[in-house]
Amino acid sequence: MTMPTHLSPDEAVSVVQSGQRIFVQGSAATPLVLLHALSRQAHRLQKVEVVCMSVLGDIAIQHPDHRDAFYFRALFVSEPIREAVNQGRGDYIPVFLSEAHLLFEWNILPLDVAFIHVSPPDAHGFCSLGTSVDVARAAVKYAKHVIAQVNPHMPRTHGDGLINLRDIDTLVDVDVPLPEIDYAQDIGKVEADIAQHVAALIPDGATLQMGIGTLPDAVLAALHHHKDLGVHTEMLSNGIIDLMEKGVINNARKAKHRFRTATSFALGSRRLYDFLDDNPAFVFLNASYINDPQIIRANPKVMAINSALEIDLTGQVCADSIGTRQYSGVGGQMDFMRGAIKSEGGKAILAMASTTSKGQSKIVPFLREGAGVVTTRAHVHHVVTEHGAVDLFGKSLKQRALALRDLADEAHREVLDRAIFERFG
Repeated sequence: MTMPTHLSPDEAVSVVQSGQRIFVQGSAATPLVLLHALSRQAHRLQKVEVVCMSVLGDIAIQHPDHRDAFYFRALFVSEPIREAVNQGRGDYIPVFLSEAHLLFEWNILPLDVAFIHVSPPDAHGFCSLGTSVDVARAAVKYAKHVIAQVNPHMPRTHGDGLINLRDIDTLVDVDVPLPEIDYAQDIGKVEADIAQHVAALIPDGATLQMGIGTLPDAVLAALHHHKDLGVHTEMLSNGIIDLMEKGVINNARKAKHRFRTATSFALGSRRLYDFLDDNPAFVFLNASYINDPQIIRANPKVMAINSALEIDLTGQVCADSIGTRQYSGVGGQMDFMRGAIKSEGGKAILAMASTTSKGQSKIVPFLREGAGVVTTRAHVHHVVTEHGAVDLFGKSLKQRALALRDLADEAHREVLDRAIFERFG
């Protein structure tokens, strides 16, 4: 294999042709320079299919003016493409994060081009996928042509994300900061109360998995008095830093990757990215491994902490859509819920505010019409809101309904009581 060619962004993306399928790396590693260059060439393109997980920032190609040029085939629907998907300029493929790589491996979604975002090469010619390994490593393996945005701001992370220059066709040198998010700034009293209830469920020596958003950072902030915590999670954010620096998270009791924080991707502030850079305390691995329930269950006391958009009185969880409107994706919730339940001493925890920002109850008699069931009622064990925590395992439908009613906001309990009476007497 030959060494890659150095080109400008516009020259590099000119390889993309109408009717092709491209992969775009996501989260903090979203290759925005390449995507903006591609948007400038929209006039010459028709029906380019864009496969992506969770992208971040102004990706440019989602603009309605480009509807004829680009169509999104999303494996997870994040904010930048949410409108495009719900307005018919894209579609969503329900898939567990642990199985997403199979779409490339089994040639269900053959890839013509992959856009990735990497750290500069080391002395041995290896770049790093940095903050986002997840399914990007598989995309690089199966794509016919790989274009890498090379950025000194991208941290060099250890694990599966190391890629030799010979596996890259084109390099585009950039010098731009990574997208940043600080979920902690949105932590309020409700989130703090939920976090305290969750923290009470977590024993010393537990292995943590946290989902995405404000609540995971709130939970981490409530764990400063715990001991010997480990981390095996698909995603990590800023809340991990203080706990690792204080030795609360030391990964000493894990069975897999002992003494190392194992993850698939990271999203946070510059402080997090600097903390990750060339830090052997972290290992970034393929989502096919990190999210494998058999791997997850091998660790002791796995605490899988995830959230939901709504939950019905029997325990069915919708976490990816608001009615028929696609909001996010299946992601790794079921991977970790099942892995945690099978872990020795593990717990699957579903944590959420009892109401939406508009005051609507998230605990409802029935899921909205068209809502997707991400986690079945048989998989749901611990449910937490700001009003407390319950364990649904072993409870009948009526017992579940009564327990969940008590987690709802008081303003909505009368409606739930009537629904329980009508259904169960």
